[in-house]
Amino acid sequence: MKKVLMVAYHFPPLTGSSGVQRTLRFVQHLPALGWQPIVLTADPRAYEKTSSDLMADVPAGTTVHRAFSLDTARHLRVAGRYLAWMARPDRWISWKFAAVRDGLKMIEKYRPDVIWSTFPIATAHVIASCLHRKTGVPWIADFRDPMAHVAANVSFPADPRAWQSYLVVEADAVARARYCVFTTPGAAQLYRERYPSLADRMMVLENGYDEESFSSVACQAQSDMHDVVAIDRPLLLLHSGIVYALERDPTQLFAALALLKASGSLSPADIRLRFRASANDGLLLRLAQAHGVSEFIELCPSVPYREALSEMMAADALLLLQSRHCNDQIPAKLYEYLRASRPILALTEPNGDTANVLRNAGLDMIARLDSVDEIALAIQALVVDWRQRRLVLPQPTFVQQASRQNRSRELAALLQRAATAHEDATEAS
Repeated sequence: MKKVLMVAYHFPPLTGSSGVQRTLRFVQHLPALGWQPIVLTADPRAYEKTSSDLMADVPAGTTVHRAFSLDTARHLRVAGRYLAWMARPDRWISWKFAAVRDGLKMIEKYRPDVIWSTFPIATAHVIASCLHRKTGVPWIADFRDPMAHVAANVSFPADPRAWQSYLVVEADAVARARYCVFTTPGAAQLYRERYPSLADRMMVLENGYDEESFSSVACQAQSDMHDVVAIDRPLLLLHSGIVYALERDPTQLFAALALLKASGSLSPADIRLRFRASANDGLLLRLAQAHGVSEFIELCPSVPYREALSEMMAADALLLLQSRHCNDQIPAKLYEYLRASRPILALTEPNGDTANVLRNAGLDMIARLDSVDEIALAIQALVVDWRQRRLVLPQPTFVQQASRQNRSRELAALLQRAATAHEDATEAS
């Protein structure tokens, strides 16, 4: 069996980020496809939040090494402050030093055929690049989303020096990695245009959902749904996960609720918006109060992963937020929303990658996140359709294609291509 060294900051017991699912599910499914994962991750002390609920999903016998790492913002600040250069390209750059040392030992011991590293922690690519340069093992850089980029005249990251440090890391990865992987067609195309001479290295490997996790909670979700099947109550519209102030700005959503309330078109008896694990409850509270719609809103804490999936499956409808700054990105939770088989109200640009996936799944309840009028019309239509029991669900055939098991098959094929190309080049030399 071939081996892949997976350099990933996001790995259990880290919680609060959907990025954990991508690496974890590859680790689960790759062995059945002929690839044994060896994981190089960070010491849990570097994580802001941890939970043991996904630790049991790491297959028994998987080699997982946790290299020493600190979070600059929490561990290296003095009097509440830290030097900015100590957090470039990100706050976990201290991970690099132990990870490179330990990674070299792992490569010597296990002889991996390919190195794979995954963003959005840029330090993972820094580590993988060092290991690749020192050993010659072919490298696949999993960008997922764009690194240094400008969208709708907004820079990501916003700080110019951080932006430049990201650009350096991404340019190195594009130059050295055998393949660069993105989760959306738009992101891959962006990089093909940015690095035209290396365009053939840009690949798409979308996110997905874990069927085993959904199957394990299906009965409970069905029971919960039966408990709330009556329609003489408010529609429960669920947003599960982080709300970002820019990329998922809910301001116009609250303004739309206020508009509908003021016109008498909508009341709390019609709809209830539940934000689960927003990580930004303060912002949501302020917006709800400022627009006079607090009675429509419910803020709930984080729950274990499978409990969150069960809640998605039992909700009347699911809410997705995605700004025009992120047209080349797709929230990882969209695939879980699709598998939950519930109606989806998507507040996103109709010409973005997220909207394209929704339309391919047979869903068209889409309104621009920055348009109060479009959002108001969409909410009204959602409530009416729900009361009349005519909401549209995702097409099962499309959803089945997005399982993590299918994504793992795609990754296994890409790993094989990288390994074979390296072997051919070695023989030729």
